[in-house]
Amino acid sequence: MTAPLDLFRHTATFAGTDPLRQATAAAVDAIAKASIEISELISRGALAGITGAAQGSENADGDVQKDLDVRADDMIRAALKDVAWGALASEEAETADVRDGGGLIDIAYDPLDGSSNIETNMTVGTIFSIVPSVAGQTPFTSPGHVQIAAGFVVYGPQTSLVLTLGDGVHIFTLDRATRSYQRIRANVQIAADCAEYAINASNHRHWESPVRDFVDQCLAGKDGVKAKNFNMRWIAALVAEVYRILVRGGVFLYPGDARAGYSDGRLRLVYEAHPMAFIVEQAGGAATTGRQRILDVAPTAIHQRIPLIMGSTNEVACIEALHRDADGVVVQAAE
Repeated sequence: MTAPLDLFRHTATFAGTDPLRQATAAAVDAIAKASIEISELISRGALAGITGAAQGSENADGDVQKDLDVRADDMIRAALKDVAWGALASEEAETADVRDGGGLIDIAYDPLDGSSNIETNMTVGTIFSIVPSVAGQTPFTSPGHVQIAAGFVVYGPQTSLVLTLGDGVHIFTLDRATRSYQRIRANVQIAADCAEYAINASNHRHWESPVRDFVDQCLAGKDGVKAKNFNMRWIAALVAEVYRILVRGGVFLYPGDARAGYSDGRLRLVYEAHPMAFIVEQAGGAATTGRQRILDVAPTAIHQRIPLIMGSTNEVACIEALHRDADGVVVQAAE
């Protein structure tokens, strides 16, 4: 039996002799090493002083900070200190850090996705995006398709790291005995069809009609236009939702809605939607706002929010069609 591929060998092969790729590989390696420390901290929980309790403060995006939010951010920053980055953006910081003299890459990350799950011992994770630094350009203002690499870590029953370097999607699981990530799935592909969707159904009354119509079609099951039964899932951690879609297909929706402050949803474009969309597309899926491809959107601020719909291509296409119908958009037939 062939031994699984080690993450660091995978990134070293990618790096080669190209300085930009070498910087990218160094950043991925650094985040991976930090994630091992974070995983160990999470596994000890209250024994290490991690309770999931609020810190009495808010991060730059207005969310209440939990104790592990701050610890995870500190650990990732420390791990990245020797990497040749030009700008560094974290969910926990109001502005990006920009180095004098610049660097080869810019890194955006969410140190602890799903932190509201800590207290109830549910899944949390880390998300990151790596883009090339562009001299004279404000960092984190390029569309998502310029990403060199993106990934996320799931701190669940297993700690797994999902990574794309623009060459497909690979899943690595932490071997605690050797403190190394070993590849368990290569070139992951998302099925085009699915029978599972994820959305916070408690907000049904606030959704736009295209989202309500899609969910209602799913709820109708075999008796509806889709002529098949659907299951609904909702974990309230983006990393867990996307991991499930990569493994068994499905579609995830976090739309904008009519509540105050939710017109653009709650997910952040730079360090949540962009990296996840890159990963999903690299695995053969699709990611959209309902009206526009996520990777074509250029940020105007590092904490910009955006609606996010992604997963199996056929269901994403269905949701986009419902948005076009609701907007009165006429699509010309090809001649």
